[in-house]
Amino acid sequence: MALFYGWGFPIPADASQVEGLQTPQSFLADPSGEFYFISNINGEADAKDNNGFITRLDKAGKITDLHFIQGGQNGTTLNGPKGMAIVDRLLYVVDVDTLRGFDKETGRTAVIVSLEERLSRETKRPIALIDVAYDGKGTLYLSDTEADTIYRVEIARQHAVSILTKNSALAGPAGLAWNAKTDKLVAVSWNKGKILEITPDGTVSELVSNSFFSSRFNNLSGVDFDDWGSMYVSDFSAGKVWRIRPDMKFEVIAEYLSTPADIGIDRKGHLILVPYYYGNAAEMNGLERPSTGGGSRKRSLADYGFDGLKKGPDQ
Repeated sequence: MALFYGWGFPIPADASQVEGLQTPQSFLADPSGEFYFISNINGEADAKDNNGFITRLDKAGKITDLHFIQGGQNGTTLNGPKGMAIVDRLLYVVDVDTLRGFDKETGRTAVIVSLEERLSRETKRPIALIDVAYDGKGTLYLSDTEADTIYRVEIARQHAVSILTKNSALAGPAGLAWNAKTDKLVAVSWNKGKILEITPDGTVSELVSNSFFSSRFNNLSGVDFDDWGSMYVSDFSAGKVWRIRPDMKFEVIAEYLSTPADIGIDRKGHLILVPYYYGNAAEMNGLERPSTGGGSRKRSLADYGFDGLKKGPDQ
């Protein structure tokens, strides 16, 4: 697959591109702003091949350890790592049917939660986890796209697992993010391109519909929020990243991207983090801050601080 940097636009000074990855699914910033993590599936998404790995980057976006956490080494099991969340010193990663927690400083395994074992009586099909989000109050939420299910994991209760909601309205939930301003979970739909909101008691409602008359999205993969309340979603098959402002204004801030997967927002550095699943690469870029006035002019892509890894027009 041909990949194009820049595609005719100047690359912003704060852009950083990462290469040498293997099917990167998720890109996450540590709250300290000192380092980043990228999950690498490295093979089939749901294969239990124990060759997945987590890459660690410094605050400049440079790789410090490509295989910071490596399946099959040092007693570590890691098959197809996907979504990630950080809680204090632990880096949580969803891995096929298991939630794993690693020490973010050393990479050592600290927590293993097998959903397949804990929910064997309640689930009638294999569990295939895709993302995880933290509510900041002790609860993790995990998405299962194929099962139309969101699971809840309560950390303080020895990582007790339960089903928050199993609902066809989720339409293949993929990326998850906790909206701190509304105190609700947001999920994006892979199958129908909808954006959904889930209350802590499991009530599902449509935040953004994607009907025949209002179709914008194809297969949504990732979602996150910036400090100003804007939501960002990645459309994997359309190759776009959208920004949805608090006033529900929709903007495509980047397009012609190569399979943007589970994006993240670095709220400390105000950067967007984009893994390119089939591009085996990733990128971090500055984001436009809210306008403070000063006249109008035509904006270019550089105003949004985004100049992603592009797909060629023939792809």
